[in-house]
Amino acid sequence: MPLYCSSLGANIPRILGLGRRSENYTLSHITTAGSCFLSLHHKSPNTLPTHIAFVSKFDQSFSSPVMEEDRKMFGHVSEPEEYCKELDVAVRAVQMACFLCQKLQDTLVSMSRSNHHNSPATVAGWSVKAIVSWILFECLGGENVSIVTEEDVQTLSNTNAVKLLEAVVKTVNECLAEAPRFGVEEPKSALGTSEALEIISRCDSVGGPSGRFWALGCLDGTMESAFGDQYTITLALIEDGEVVLGVLGCPNYPMRKDWFSYHHSYLRMISKLIPPTSETWNKGCAIYAKRGSGKAWIQPLLHVNKKFVWPNHAKQVSVSSIDNLALATFCQPVEKANSGHSFTEGLVHSVGGSNQPLRVYVMMKYAAIACGDAEVFMKFARAGYKEKIWDHAAGAIIIQEAGGMVTDARGQPLDFSKGLYLERLDRGIVACAGATLHEKIIDAVDASWVSSCL
Repeated sequence: MPLYCSSLGANIPRILGLGRRSENYTLSHITTAGSCFLSLHHKSPNTLPTHIAFVSKFDQSFSSPVMEEDRKMFGHVSEPEEYCKELDVAVRAVQMACFLCQKLQDTLVSMSRSNHHNSPATVAGWSVKAIVSWILFECLGGENVSIVTEEDVQTLSNTNAVKLLEAVVKTVNECLAEAPRFGVEEPKSALGTSEALEIISRCDSVGGPSGRFWALGCLDGTMESAFGDQYTITLALIEDGEVVLGVLGCPNYPMRKDWFSYHHSYLRMISKLIPPTSETWNKGCAIYAKRGSGKAWIQPLLHVNKKFVWPNHAKQVSVSSIDNLALATFCQPVEKANSGHSFTEGLVHSVGGSNQPLRVYVMMKYAAIACGDAEVFMKFARAGYKEKIWDHAAGAIIIQEAGGMVTDARGQPLDFSKGLYLERLDRGIVACAGATLHEKIIDAVDASWVSSCL
């Protein structure tokens, strides 16, 4: 599967180009077609532009006047190449998974939801596992891929899940037929039920403190309401207990902050009236980062009949510069079962928060902070609930690389080395746009906790 990444010496899928947003976004320079590397320009009034350019062996016959000029002036400045291949593949896998979910949502939105187990959201969840597993194994080599995710494949292989399995296999095959648009070679023949079950059964890792594994979250949020409105697909690579890269796929993420107050049906109508382009899009994105880069990126999801060209009009994102709690926008939890709403609302009131809160689902909150649409996210689970690593790994590293902080309520880093759950989590999770806000929130949590009933 043929993109050769020059200095990595490995075959990986092809990636192509991205678009435009707010003051928290920096435009990127599109690199050569097929390269797994970004070509970036950052300009300021007082400094010469710095240029990061990589050209794979696949693309050495191509060069642009801009790149040639920069080579002569500055030479090549290499960004750390560690995890380049894995990030390349991960972004593409999430893009394909988002495409699958959008297609299901568009074609099955009117389907009866009386049977939760055969609903479009359930079909999408299992299909996402299959697609991501297939791409990771095909592009990175099966012997090096281990995946942690929710639900065991036995649920799908039960005799009473025959219709669900058939729907999943059909959905997966339809998605794989579109693989060339994402630069990935499609299977030579359609997958059967046994092959689909085998692919999904690879998602059986239990994590731990050593080695590497992927953490995959499918359709974050309450399944049905999430599928009709906000939902995410998350993928993170964890190595020796540390998150090294993360991708958030947000098919319905509004690209304007004021659109968060509208229901998804309204945004769907707007998208149909004003079809999005790569340069201007209304909703839907993939956000990603890798450890130590000091950068996070956003790119639009692939549009109909388009081909995925890295970096897909990617733009750099960064957290908000607001450091005053009274001016900060807080993310308000939508999910009630596993969150302490009253404590969070009381804490916001105690610190003088006056802005309208942003109502978003769990992993969407990470996207909102990384993109500068909000400044604070707090999640305090009710007694007995354990936070799952796939719900937080990708979002945590994206915020950190975008300039923010993510810790537990004592200010300690989240520990992804204890298996499927964030064990020993002190009270809850706090994510902020910067160290100043974070310190203030941690102090406020300590001051308010004694009087809480959590």
